[in-house]
Amino acid sequence: MLLLFLTLALVGPYALLTLAERVFPSLKLERRTRAKVGVSALLLITASGHFLQADAMKEMLPPFVPGRLAIIYVTGVFELLGAIGIWIPRVEKLAGACLVLMLIGVLPSNVYSAFNHVPFGGHEAGPAYLLVRVPFQLLLIAWIYVATGQAWLRAHHPAGHGVAPTPSA
Repeated sequence: MLLLFLTLALVGPYALLTLAERVFPSLKLERRTRAKVGVSALLLITASGHFLQADAMKEMLPPFVPGRLAIIYVTGVFELLGAIGIWIPRVEKLAGACLVLMLIGVLPSNVYSAFNHVPFGGHEAGPAYLLVRVPFQLLLIAWIYVATGQAWLRAHHPAGHGVAPTPSA
């Protein structure tokens, strides 16, 4: 149920703003801008959990991990900084790349939580929960990648390698 809510927080603003553009043609927002609204909404929601339910969230980390509570607080701060950073043109791409790396980094804690039936955020459903959680995490990573204008997965063609020069006018 939580993932459904988070999916709506991510996709809902994009859909509503797209609909608003159709109803009010003078309203023009770039696709990336609409996508960033959802990313920020989702990050503000998830970051609040890091502060309001920190003790429950620390159980998502294996007991051998030192400073589990501190890690929960720090990742909450990172989410807040990311929610803001994606709106600052000078740091937008860096913030997006850091968010992607953080999401990749927290995936093992979700696997641990599911296999150990941690009673937080749906993980109590066990390993089957990962069939929903992992695709959501991949969707979120892709959404952030696009919303923040990342380009590091695109193929780069070095000058003079297979690209015909454009004729001069």
